[in-house]
Amino acid sequence: MAGIPFLNKSTVQFPDPNQALDEPDGLLAAGGDLTVEWLLTAYSFGIFPWFNSDEEPIYWWSPKTRGVIKPGQMRITRSLRKRIRNASFRISADENFDKVIECCASTPRNDQTGTWITQRMQSAYHALFQRGVAHSVEVWQDDKLVGGLYGIALGQMFFGESMFSQTPDASKVAFYHLQKYLLAENYSLIDCQMMNPHLETLGVRPMARAEFLAQLRTNRDKPTKVGTWSWRPAATANPDNGR
Repeated sequence: MAGIPFLNKSTVQFPDPNQALDEPDGLLAAGGDLTVEWLLTAYSFGIFPWFNSDEEPIYWWSPKTRGVIKPGQMRITRSLRKRIRNASFRISADENFDKVIECCASTPRNDQTGTWITQRMQSAYHALFQRGVAHSVEVWQDDKLVGGLYGIALGQMFFGESMFSQTPDASKVAFYHLQKYLLAENYSLIDCQMMNPHLETLGVRPMARAEFLAQLRTNRDKPTKVGTWSWRPAATANPDNGR
């Protein structure tokens, strides 16, 4: 795509994220690779990959406005509180990462055709999971995986990638448990990449790129807890009140 640099695979290096094009949506560069080193560098500097097929180059993005939320500030409606309390879900973390990302890729979405979570992307995030920095939250009902999400944890920030539901509110239930865990572990922020109406209903708010990058500079000095998440959420009889 004209107007952006093409990255050489041999050197893990990105342009300044402030140089990203405002249209379309913060496009910064193309090329590079999807190895663990490339991805960890990208996320550390507020950059993420997003492209439509494995035949395309890798496109890297840093939106002018990010969608973010602090752990513990999720907006929980009355109906969602009821779902958390009464739906008999079982919640797990890192129990079946590959199945979660596969479901995120294959679940139909109203606003798009196909998926950007290509086989190449799935393999890349599996490698991050094996490294102990990518994680999933699973929602089970009658031993069937009905919802979940996945993302990357670096320092005290969680970078959400995708979520899915195969029964009403299952992805919201996953997000509820994620942000409760991150709050307990003193994480400072959840990055949801770009704003959309669904995320807004959860309490996700816009943050200017400059402020987000400033928080990342601080976050790069924080140690990353590496390894499989072993937590299993307690009973959810009394979820938080909505705000």
